[in-house]
Amino acid sequence: MLADLIALLWAPLLMCLVLTGIHAYLGIHVIAREVIFVDIAMAQIAAMGATAAFLAGFDLESGASWAMALGCTLLGAVVLTFTRSRERHVSQEAVIGVIYAVSAAAAVLLADRAPHGAEHVRTMLVGNILAVRPDEVARVAGLYAVIGLVHWLCRTPLLLISTDPAAAFRQGWRVRWWDLLFYATFGVVVASSVRVGGVLLVFSCLIVPALAGIALGGSIGSRLVIGWVFGAAVSVLGIAASATFDLPTGATVVCAFGVVLAAVWALAPMARSRGSARGPAGARDARTPR
Repeated sequence: MLADLIALLWAPLLMCLVLTGIHAYLGIHVIAREVIFVDIAMAQIAAMGATAAFLAGFDLESGASWAMALGCTLLGAVVLTFTRSRERHVSQEAVIGVIYAVSAAAAVLLADRAPHGAEHVRTMLVGNILAVRPDEVARVAGLYAVIGLVHWLCRTPLLLISTDPAAAFRQGWRVRWWDLLFYATFGVVVASSVRVGGVLLVFSCLIVPALAGIALGGSIGSRLVIGWVFGAAVSVLGIAASATFDLPTGATVVCAFGVVLAAVWALAPMARSRGSARGPAGARDARTPR
């Protein structure tokens, strides 16, 4: 029985690790940019595009469905890019909220006209990660590796614009075009992730590991490593709980992310206070002659 369980769950587990790998990194950018809900808005846009393809008669796993979702997210990337200005008269979070509300309402309207629309809406929310195939894991991992390489090559302007946009403007970076690159690649990731994990799991993989890294880490590098470790560990915990208690996998992993994050944030101040208490003592010991 254990062998059967491993055969069923190894591909979903690998997919969770792949999702965590790219989304934990993007989550650091998103939190630094203070556009927390951009992921759930973009994910909802992708879901709307996939719903439109479903209504047109295309299967959710088809290339046409992915292309429609990608096209919608790229359109969303353009909107997000050109609604950001150097003087922020209106918070971009307000624009993101409008995008989410309109795309969610449009998805509901489209699903209402599709056969089994309610089931489709549920799938868009929580996904069907148990049905993922090994070749799909390899394809998504390859795509995310390419996007990760692009971000590595462009890391200097992208990180500067995310962490200190005023300095990026002063240094003469073309912020709007770099924003377009960021949101376009972000849209490619989201369009691919929503098909597998659903809107809620994608949002959790983006924000929760990054928040854990902020709670426990210092530099961006340490936050990223902590986020990766945290996301991988919670993914294993969530999938194990799903198999043990016969629960929906995507929803169980999302709940596991929330519970473990709450524990981390509760314990993080204690860990920091212990570290600061040891710091002065260690410094005095270092100054004491032997």
